[in-house]
Amino acid sequence: MISGHDKADAGTEAGQARTLEDWTGKGDGNWSKSLVILGSTGSIGTQALDVVGRHPEHFRVVGLAAGGGHTDLLARQAARFGVEKVALADPSKVEELRQALSQAGAGQVHVEAGMDAVVALAGSGADLVLNGITGSIGLRPSIAALQAGSQLALANKESVVAGGHLLFDAQVRPGQINPVDSEHSAIWQSLRSGRHGEVARLVVTASGGPFRGWTRSRMEGITPEQALNHPTWDMGPVVTINSSTMVNKGLEVIEAARLFRIPQDRISVTVHPQSLVHSMVEFRDGATICQASPPDMRLPIALGLSAPERLGDVSVPCDWTQAAQWTFEPLDDRVFPAVSLARRALDSSEGMTAVFNAANEQAVRAFLDRRLPYLGIVDTVERVMDQMADSHLSRTFTSVEVMEQVEQEARRRADALIEITA
Repeated sequence: MISGHDKADAGTEAGQARTLEDWTGKGDGNWSKSLVILGSTGSIGTQALDVVGRHPEHFRVVGLAAGGGHTDLLARQAARFGVEKVALADPSKVEELRQALSQAGAGQVHVEAGMDAVVALAGSGADLVLNGITGSIGLRPSIAALQAGSQLALANKESVVAGGHLLFDAQVRPGQINPVDSEHSAIWQSLRSGRHGEVARLVVTASGGPFRGWTRSRMEGITPEQALNHPTWDMGPVVTINSSTMVNKGLEVIEAARLFRIPQDRISVTVHPQSLVHSMVEFRDGATICQASPPDMRLPIALGLSAPERLGDVSVPCDWTQAAQWTFEPLDDRVFPAVSLARRALDSSEGMTAVFNAANEQAVRAFLDRRLPYLGIVDTVERVMDQMADSHLSRTFTSVEVMEQVEQEARRRADALIEITA
């Protein structure tokens, strides 16, 4: 993995996850990792446990964390994998969880509640922590995992977007972060083909979402049901809405720039509706290396968990015996301005990328609650960024607390704009 503080070349093993010898003392495939999953009842968490369930010889699930909206599922997960520690973000759901654990036959499970408990579980020292939490609340757990020396399988892109260098400074060794987002996993894999100095450009692919080819005027009446109907990916509601507005792609450009130490003007976005090519790396000699597979998040999740080794029985490959057509189109920035806004935020400061993310989180919630029209999501983000452009945001954060203060102000301003719009 390449981070802002990793000086190893992209094509070397120095930037990789810990070797199998580090895990077990031998590289013969006989390895096992203790694993904590944050966001276990969400889309990433449930698919990760599906992968783990197919490879019980390689993983020991020692802790699960979830928000509290699906206590029955969390209890079943704890029972199936023999988990002894569970952290619940919502303290009001503890008794409900205890009853569900009893009904599921989970045995003795230690339950803690509140975000501090989630952070503590992340920092408990497991070999591996998968962060599948949605939103910037995932930053503190990410930092805790890194500081504890755990390998971090990162699906919480907001840790990079909102936290900036604070995340990378928490690493205790190079290559401690394994990217789980499909796009960044594809780049991570493709970078093995050359050295960092040989990289000319990163190409991030986008499906185009459910509104590819639409005009702005046609988008005015979009409902949450329409926006949640993604054509190729099965994701959680916030990520699905972000995909439809292209905010997700803006977040991914920020994440790619920081993870792989590439200026944003050397990161392109191309629309690829088939979602088979998950991103590409263009090298200075003109060669372009891509990672291709059918759209199945279990593949990047599995590699994030098992790297540097690949697991079997994860996903089906492309069928090269069948005729297929792959298309690539330029992104229409006039219809989908979110990526341009993200580039502007990245060029400005860590403070502005946190503003971009926080304002969007508020606007998405308001849209899902039918308090804000669809086009109002990105419009609100832009207006908050304009308002805070003169707020003397620091180029880099000095602490997580400062980051949270900036986010709080961005959320307050977004809420005020949403109230006016409603």
